[in-house]
Amino acid sequence: MVVVVVVVVVVGDDGGGVVCDRGWRDSGGDSGGLVVVVDDDDGERIIHAKSDEQRQRLSEAVKTIFLFRSLDHDQVNEVLDAMFERRVSEGENVIKQGDDGDNFYVIESGVYNILVKTDSEAEPRLVGKYDNTGSFGELALMYNLPRAATIQAVTNGALWAMDRQTFRRILLKSACRKRKMYEALLERVPMLKTLEKYERMNLADALIPKTYSGGELIIKQGDSADGMYFLEEGTVRITMINSENQEKEISRVSVGGYFGELALVTKKARAASVHSVGKAKLAFLDVEAFERLLGPCMDLMKRNIEDYENELLRIFGSKANISDIR
Repeated sequence: MVVVVVVVVVVGDDGGGVVCDRGWRDSGGDSGGLVVVVDDDDGERIIHAKSDEQRQRLSEAVKTIFLFRSLDHDQVNEVLDAMFERRVSEGENVIKQGDDGDNFYVIESGVYNILVKTDSEAEPRLVGKYDNTGSFGELALMYNLPRAATIQAVTNGALWAMDRQTFRRILLKSACRKRKMYEALLERVPMLKTLEKYERMNLADALIPKTYSGGELIIKQGDSADGMYFLEEGTVRITMINSENQEKEISRVSVGGYFGELALVTKKARAASVHSVGKAKLAFLDVEAFERLLGPCMDLMKRNIEDYENELLRIFGSKANISDIR
């Protein structure tokens, strides 16, 4: 058992923290170190202290985790704060089929077998493997089900773990915040007025937050189209290289606007580049979700092509190669 200091901090309206209690708590993991419990509007927030080196390793490990794709920068930091390191040894069962779920795990290193035993089988069967990447344990926490498989370490390895309560609080809270925020954003987009409320809710759930610093490239002329963008904060400028290899600004898009959709409609390469003007927060919709969710808006987007072509004619004297000019 690893015993660590617990400091309870109450966060006031001004963002300042006041230490109001001290105690001892078993961290439930192998990380050791300071654990801070912060009371906020949504309940206790657990912070497992980490060195800069540990935090960097954890940041790399969570980059590919699908569950965290929808989290914004602050929410990702909350996830990193809440996770603790667990070292495992060859042959160790990290989780066991049939047990109650206690933690969610992100793999930093090591190889792990996925073993499932059915009633008709005497021994568990190997159904898959994790090789130095991935995550597991989320289903039991999300749906209050027993563990569906045993995860056994084939080699020594390192995991990052998050307890059930924190996992549910962060992910459920972020899902609710994200839906409300993006629903409000989408209600300001004229193109989406034809969608029913439940369709906008599904669209809000599919959006992925992206943040860009000033002058950063978002879309590059000539690239294939992977999705479209809605602008949550800031401004972006849209430019195009003409036949004389000169860059000209076509237009700017501000909060509530969108861009990149027509390349998805026409299935052509990007006809323009898009750069942020100052810091910009965007909501990204990938091409698969676009095709699944925005069918009712397709006719309107196709009609917009003629308007954009006329804008090109005014600026360049040509309508050629229209795909995503705003």
